[in-house]
Amino acid sequence: MLPRSWRNYFLLIVSLTFYAIGEEELVLVMISSIIVNYVAGGLINRYRDSDKARYYLGIAIFLNLGVLIYFKYTNFIFDQFAFKIENIHLPIGISFFTFQSISYLIDVYREPTLYQKNPFKLGLYISLFPQLIAGPIVRYADIAKDISSRTESAELFKSGVLRFVTGLAKKLLIANTLALIADTAFYMPAEELPLSMAWLGIICYTLQIYFDFSGYSDMAIGLGRMFGFRFLENFNYPYISKSIQEFWRRWHISLSSWFRDYVYIPLGGNRLGERRTYLNLIGVFLLTGIWHGASWNFIVWGLWHGAFILIEKSSSLPINNAALKSVLSRVYLLFVVMIGWVFFRAEDLSYALEYIKHLVWYSSENTNYYALYYVNAKSILVLILAIIISTPIKRILLRKLDSNTFFVNYKAYILPLYIGVLMMLCTIEMASNSFNPFIYFRF
Repeated sequence: MLPRSWRNYFLLIVSLTFYAIGEEELVLVMISSIIVNYVAGGLINRYRDSDKARYYLGIAIFLNLGVLIYFKYTNFIFDQFAFKIENIHLPIGISFFTFQSISYLIDVYREPTLYQKNPFKLGLYISLFPQLIAGPIVRYADIAKDISSRTESAELFKSGVLRFVTGLAKKLLIANTLALIADTAFYMPAEELPLSMAWLGIICYTLQIYFDFSGYSDMAIGLGRMFGFRFLENFNYPYISKSIQEFWRRWHISLSSWFRDYVYIPLGGNRLGERRTYLNLIGVFLLTGIWHGASWNFIVWGLWHGAFILIEKSSSLPINNAALKSVLSRVYLLFVVMIGWVFFRAEDLSYALEYIKHLVWYSSENTNYYALYYVNAKSILVLILAIIISTPIKRILLRKLDSNTFFVNYKAYILPLYIGVLMMLCTIEMASNSFNPFIYFRF
C-alpha cells in the first residue's frame, strides 16, 4: 500500500487534473488560491501575537473575495450601468473553494493548532475533487485528521459506494426527470401560463432542486468515504420543517452554518439587541442570495427568506391545537419556500412576479396548455417517489428492516443487488441523455 504522503500527492494530482479537464487554463486560479492561502496562513500564524495577524487575515480575505467578485459578479455589476464587456467565464466551484479558504484562514487566526505547514496538504484540502463542484463546504478542522492520518476500510468503502450510487440516482433518475416538467413550465410565456401548469412546474422544481443538491452532496460524501474522508451531512429532510428557521438548519447545512459562524456571530449575532439582531439576519440572507448567483432574483430570494425569519422571530401562529398548528406550520413552510423557488428559478424578476400571479390567478382564456399533457406514467411515478423520499419515511423503514431477521440474514446480498439495480438504471439514463456534471452547478 502507498505511504500516506504518496496517497495525498496522488489525490492532489487527481483533483487538479479533474479541475483542469473542466476548466483548462483556469486551473491556475485554483493553484493561485492554494499558494496565496498557504502563504497567508503562515503569516497569520507567525504574527498571531501582534496586530499584524489581523492585518494579514484582512488582506487574505480581501484577495479571496476579490477573485470571487471578479469572476462571478463583474458582468452583473457592469450590466446595472448598461456597460457591456466581454463575458467573464465563471470557474467551476469557485464559491465553494473560496469559502473553504476563508474559513481555513479565520480558523487559523482563532486556533493556532489548525495551521497547516505542508502546502500539499492544504492544496489537497482546497482542491479535493469529490465536493469541488457543488459542495458541501468542508471546513479544514473537520478533515484535518483525515488528511494526515485517515484510515480506509472495506466497510467505509462499501458505505461510500452505497451513498454515491444513491446520490447519482437522486440526480439522474429523479432530479433530471422532474427538471423536464419544471423547465417546460418556466419556458412558457408567463402570460400564457395556466394555473395548473404553474403549480405543477413549481412543485417539480421544488423537488428537483432538493434532489439535485442533496444528490450531489451524497455523491461527494460517498466519494469521500471511499478515500477515507468523512464529510459532514449537508441535508436533513428540509421540507418537513415547520418554519424557515428550521428549514435553514436542515437545508444546505454547510452553507448556513458557514454564514452563522463566520458572518452572523462576528457581526454580533443576537447579543447586541433586537434591532441589531434583525439587521444582522437581513445582512446574512442578503449575502446568502448574492452567494448563489449574480442576479436580482437571487438577491430577492435571499431577502424573501430573511424577511420570514424576522417575522417568525417576532410572532407565531396563534393556534393552541398542537396537531392543527403542526399541519398549518408545514403548509406555511412549503408555501413560502416554493414562492421563493420561483424567484430562484425564473430568468428575471418580471417573469418571477408574473409566474407567482399565475399561481393564484385562473383564466379560462389560457386553454392552450394543460398540465396533464406534460406528464406520463414515468413522471407521475418519479413525482410520487420524490415526495416520499424527501421525508424520513425511508430512514424509518430502514430502521425497521435492521430489526427484521430476514433482512439481516440476507443484507449481504440485498445491498449489492440494490446498488446494481440503481447503477443499471443510471447507466441507461446516462446513455439516453448527454450528461455533463460540470454544467449543472456553477456557484
